[in-house]
Amino acid sequence: MEILAVDGLAVNFGNVQALKGISFKVPKGKIVSLIGANGAGKTTTLKAISGNVKSIGAVVFNGHPISNRESYQLVGDGLIHCPEGRGVFPNLTVMENLQLGIVGRHHAKVNFDKNLEMGFHYFPRLKERINQVAGTLSGGEQQMLAIARALIGEPDLLLLDEPSLGLAPQVVKLIFDIIVKINKDNQTTVLLVEQNAKQALKISDYAYVLETGKILLEGSGSNLLDNEDVKKIYLGEH
Repeated sequence: MEILAVDGLAVNFGNVQALKGISFKVPKGKIVSLIGANGAGKTTTLKAISGNVKSIGAVVFNGHPISNRESYQLVGDGLIHCPEGRGVFPNLTVMENLQLGIVGRHHAKVNFDKNLEMGFHYFPRLKERINQVAGTLSGGEQQMLAIARALIGEPDLLLLDEPSLGLAPQVVKLIFDIIVKINKDNQTTVLLVEQNAKQALKISDYAYVLETGKILLEGSGSNLLDNEDVKKIYLGEH
């Protein structure tokens, strides 16, 4: 059963068609990745799903059409977007940033203490820096904070946009390991956009390859890792 179904999703920026009527599904409890080159439409896809850019086409989440809902309403529905660039509030402390994760989520407010401990379980470094201003954290720590804040909102579907961007290789591995743990421990469905195609495909149950606003290929993560075109174009293997 899918938690998200996208049908004919299109986005225009002026005369530029960023998405050209793409359709795909995200099964409940799975990790699904969107990979592709810069400008392929990956980030635009997440923004369209989460109500942050205008689009045409049908988007159904948990059985309900959401195309006309605002982004803050979708947070209340359990669809939480962790955007590219982390989106932490640099002048607020780690704790204050985490508290923002419950805005619009009634159940998350009730379970805040439990969910806070869960966030610290995955990212113990945040507990050590709980009173530190977020703008003074390293890039890796800011990414941890962004993901932990999203988790505190108890997402049914977590949209992750470029979580490895600008991070050192050892931190990238940590982030991807934790994404897998979050999925397995909580059955949290993840739709992942990632420039690091190899890492994304390694952890994905299913994946789609985007190119210039269209879906070029799809398949299981393992099958796409073995696909010769994917190896050559997106994984840098010859």
